Amino acid sequence: MTGQPKDTGIGDTALARPKTARRVLIIVENLPVPFDRRVWQEATTLVSAGYQVSVICPKGKGHLQSREVIDGVHIYRHNLPVEASGPVGYALEYSAALFWEFVLAVRVALGRGFDIMHACNPPDTIFVIGRFFKLFGKKFLFDHHDINPELYETKFNRRDFFYRLMLALERWTFHAADVSIATNESYRRIAIERGGMRPDRVFVVRSGPDLRRLQRLPPTEHLRNGRRYLVGYVGVMGRQEGIDLLLDAVKYIVYSLGRKDIQFGLVGGGTELENLRDYARRAEVADYVTFTGRVPDREMLEMLNTADVCVNPDIANPMNDKSTMNKIMEYMALGKPIVQFELTEGRVSAGPASLYAAPNDAVDLARKLTELVDDPVRRQEMGALGRRRIEEQLEWKYEAPNLLKAYEALY
Repeated sequence: MTGQPKDTGIGDTALARPKTARRVLIIVENLPVPFDRRVWQEATTLVSAGYQVSVICPKGKGHLQSREVIDGVHIYRHNLPVEASGPVGYALEYSAALFWEFVLAVRVALGRGFDIMHACNPPDTIFVIGRFFKLFGKKFLFDHHDINPELYETKFNRRDFFYRLMLALERWTFHAADVSIATNESYRRIAIERGGMRPDRVFVVRSGPDLRRLQRLPPTEHLRNGRRYLVGYVGVMGRQEGIDLLLDAVKYIVYSLGRKDIQFGLVGGGTELENLRDYARRAEVADYVTFTGRVPDREMLEMLNTADVCVNPDIANPMNDKSTMNKIMEYMALGKPIVQFELTEGRVSAGPASLYAAPNDAVDLARKLTELVDDPVRRQEMGALGRRRIEEQLEWKYEAPNLLKAYEALY
């Protein structure tokens, strides 16, 4: 345990808040902390600003301790069932998570105490706990990470009862929130137009990268697998991430364009990882693709620093079009040129640091990748533009004040 500050709250065993609210409970269900980089940046920023911060999150690979203190952040972790892959599975997973989140929230309330609950979706169910604690004078801040109705539609390709339920849960979450924070302007519009929130209660806090973490390193040549070029990817191996389209592009590059000089390094874990490995074998491109699974930061940075070009194959759909992808920011922070499909927020983030393929067109993605691989001058120029954009506009240090403004608006 490191950096444990003194408890500055008063009346830790009481549910009523003190006059000066400085105690925060963050609940995140999607990823363990500190692996969830956005949540970790928020938590450490709040600690630096004088808040006492507790976090409830699930256990995950490398983060299996039930109780831990890191950099002054008190972390409470709970078990979850196996990661869900269907509507019934999601219902079971979310129900189990909600149960443990409530149990641990009560434990924190009666122990360290908290005055503000900061809920991070997905899913849009944590408002139930927020509503309960609002009865005791707590404030509820909603951190809008994903637009779940669009996510459901993307995963299951239908607008049924569960889609309508997603819309209702989202609406109830916004109605419960005293303040919400959005990752971009598209999400802010959803909070106002679909969620009914007042514009002055919605703050944009982008997931800007921390340049202290994203260090530029010399290339690790063995990652090229003996080939001249490396295309890098980091992210979740899920259905909406478009990795199958990237593999189709790899097949076109290898067999239609006859390019045997490009290796693809794909970093990340997820429910589709084994299926994607099998897809690569069936497409006869497995030798050209390295799937690392989830790895420590150092190995991720080695892959991206070695890459000549980085790729974002996220499928063009209503969710991805409105979402800001952390991977884009990380590529730019490392000075890497990017190829991605044409997406509204993708272009907002990357601007001229990226080439844009026709939506969901694997052949055009392949052509844009080879075009950029073969133009070292353009690669250098685009990478420098992206890095400068992060340094001057999008780094986390520019977003941290917006987070603190959202907290100030609670009182």
